Amino acid sequence: MDTVIINSTPHIRSPRTTKQIMLDVVIALLPACIMGCIYFGWSALLVLALSSISAVATEVVWKLCQKKNFKQILNEFDYTSCITGLLIGMCMSSSVKWYVPILASIFAISIVKMLFGGTGKNIVNPAIVGRIFAFMSFTTIMNDFGATLTNGTVVSGATTLTNLLKGTASDLTLGQMFLGINMAGCIGETCKLALVVGGIYLVVRKVIDIRWPLIYIVVTGLISAALYKDIAMFMPSILSGGLFLGAIFMATDYVTSPNNKYACYAYYLVLGILTAILRYATKMEVVSFCILIMNLFVPIFNKAFKPRPFGSKPIKDVIKDFFAKFAKKKEV
Repeated sequence: MDTVIINSTPHIRSPRTTKQIMLDVVIALLPACIMGCIYFGWSALLVLALSSISAVATEVVWKLCQKKNFKQILNEFDYTSCITGLLIGMCMSSSVKWYVPILASIFAISIVKMLFGGTGKNIVNPAIVGRIFAFMSFTTIMNDFGATLTNGTVVSGATTLTNLLKGTASDLTLGQMFLGINMAGCIGETCKLALVVGGIYLVVRKVIDIRWPLIYIVVTGLISAALYKDIAMFMPSILSGGLFLGAIFMATDYVTSPNNKYACYAYYLVLGILTAILRYATKMEVVSFCILIMNLFVPIFNKAFKPRPFGSKPIKDVIKDFFAKFAKKKEV
């Protein structure tokens, strides 16, 4: 008698592994990291190194406490902790105190990721929570941003977005905002060109769908322009702050975003509206907070926008049949 093997779903196999996909994300983050180091110098590289090493080390220590050997840990390593560490470092100023990225990474990996069971089981994005933890714990330090001027001088002060939201005109051109030249902000958010290059790489590698970051960015810009009753606010509102970084690398996280396209349309539409409204109300960058809030509502979006079961009638046919039956009853 033949042996019958029954396994749980999914039954569809793919040659791509989680490790390969996460490695693509690490590669996509490198252009923005490199530009951040060019603009802000060695201090930026130190922040990125501290946050990344701390994140990976926290995961290793956690698994050692689970009595796993180094060979098992190496086999299970999937670059997710490295991504979390890089994103946390990219969301900080180059002038931040050395202990801030370390504590933020430890908190993100231990509390948000590993405590919930590891990769794929966290209910919110670890990097987002790590950044918010640092902001809430070290508010003054986290609000001190720097800009590297064309003459090489590094100055600190409010970000371009903060000044923009408060009605202060910026001397920067849209080109300078896109390239991050003379622009105060976090290490990884200033050069939008580098972020776009990384995003294109992920789209080409079919890691993310280009529709979702586009919807988020465009909706945020349109609602911002509507709130300020000035269409000229569209471009500055999307080119200043951490919108590109959040839209491309954080909001599109597989684990903490909806699992079907209709839910995704609604999710990123609401996320864009929420970001624009809270920016307008608080006069500060709120991308991290908005993504965290929306992460908590992902199960609701998945339940509200269930995909059509395989083999069922298309929606247009269901509507057509309904009206046909209604017309037939009316005739009788």
